[in-house]
Amino acid sequence: MNTHRTRIKICGLTREADVDAAVHAGADAVGFVLYEQSPRHVSADRAGELARRLPPFVTPVLLFVNASPEHIARGCAAVPQALLQFHGDETPADCLAAGRPYLRAARIPTGPAGAGFDLLKYASDHLAAQAILLDALVEGYGGGGQSFDWTAFPWSHPLLNASSRLVLSGGLTPANVIDGITRVRPWAVDVSSGVEAAKGIKDPDKMLAFVAAVRAADAQTSRLP
Repeated sequence: MNTHRTRIKICGLTREADVDAAVHAGADAVGFVLYEQSPRHVSADRAGELARRLPPFVTPVLLFVNASPEHIARGCAAVPQALLQFHGDETPADCLAAGRPYLRAARIPTGPAGAGFDLLKYASDHLAAQAILLDALVEGYGGGGQSFDWTAFPWSHPLLNASSRLVLSGGLTPANVIDGITRVRPWAVDVSSGVEAAKGIKDPDKMLAFVAAVRAADAQTSRLP
């Protein structure tokens, strides 16, 4: 019997009330976007202010897109307990240079083109990453509310190791996350636009509904082989 509890990250938080609501809903991690061109952008100092509201065992994640080493260092100094997330065109060496545990986003084309993305090679190239975060390729590096084809990849392949190495993202909502978890069996899921009232403004009720749907998916998959 599968007894895995899917972890939940809520990304793109900009306000104290949203941090508190995400924690109340049951998030295991919260994400702060340190990418200036994002509508969900916060400064390193602001991320530090928000992260200090987190209780123990809720992990802050700092999202970077093609950031300079100096920008990454400022974020790490402001949020010293943070996990890093690289969401741009960073090489494996770029990710390792930060010297911190990290997630590496795989930006997968939507539609039929997604099947041409070599996810096995990508995972092999980024073996040092704690996990590969599966997101849809959209303009603006994430948060676009679009999903890729969840049937396009061999999730049972040992290199992907869906039980511990994958974080499913990209267009997740309370309405579709059960299907995503059932198909991919990821270690965690990551939601941003799917629980928003507006860009960068989270909806507490949607966050609660999303967490409830994830727990329902876990109950459903626990009955599967």
